[in-house]
Amino acid sequence: MDTVILLTLTGLGLAALYFLVASGLSLVFGLADVLNFAHGLFLGVGAYATWWAAGNLPGAGSDGFGFVLAVAFGVAAGTLVAVLVELVLIRPLYSRTIEQVLVTVGLSLAGVALLQATWGADARPFPRPEWTRGVTGILGAQVPNGGLLLVIAAVLVLGALLAFLQWTRYGLVIRAGVENREMVTALGIDVRKAFTLVFAIGGAAAALAGALGGVYFGTVSPGQGSSLLIFAFIVVVIGGMGSVVGSAYAAVAVGLLQQFVNYYGTSGLGDICVVGLLAVVLLLRPQGIAGKVATA
Repeated sequence: MDTVILLTLTGLGLAALYFLVASGLSLVFGLADVLNFAHGLFLGVGAYATWWAAGNLPGAGSDGFGFVLAVAFGVAAGTLVAVLVELVLIRPLYSRTIEQVLVTVGLSLAGVALLQATWGADARPFPRPEWTRGVTGILGAQVPNGGLLLVIAAVLVLGALLAFLQWTRYGLVIRAGVENREMVTALGIDVRKAFTLVFAIGGAAAALAGALGGVYFGTVSPGQGSSLLIFAFIVVVIGGMGSVVGSAYAAVAVGLLQQFVNYYGTSGLGDICVVGLLAVVLLLRPQGIAGKVATA
């Protein structure tokens, strides 16, 4: 029983990491119809900026308020990069899907190469707060605090996103744009500002995932964002394009499936099962868990 509880909570920690990456990715595709393969770059920037700030930024550090300051710096860096990518590279290509894919894939590869050239290809130890290195006893299971931190962060981000989408003007514009972008444009609303805002939100969430992912894994590496992006795309498709809640449901399903199968089966079998789950969803419910059926 202790093992089941431990696997469940660590699986939820992994699910929280996937959700933080997938939430912004889902909104970007739902509103702007952009498959942003460079989204993993925002995660990498957030992770390395947090790692750098913890050792170099005055007041920042690996414990207490200093770590919060380092994470805030990392999130700000990831958000800035996301906004610049949207303004400079994506905005001129909104009506050209193939070019979008080529640019974002190229940017993803260039971003990994730039991180490698700057800080090396080897993984570096991440400056984790002391308390995240410990465990907490829950129903007899000793659960790593790093995973619990990710779960708490994901719940807070989910609540903040839902509140923003439900009760703010730009949130209403984004929700309406996801449903029918042409109608919003016809009403005279400049959706380009909403596009930039969504990229900023997505970049912030991905950068936070990078910072907290460093705590979860204990290291940071240039290719970390690219590997997590694969599962984030799977979560977005299973959850339904443009649905934050659907991404949350899908992330939980993917994280738990991966954790349990990898433990009780052979290493890597969980990844195969996740791909199998994706295939089943595409066959039985192509619009995703929370997606809406397309109407003519």
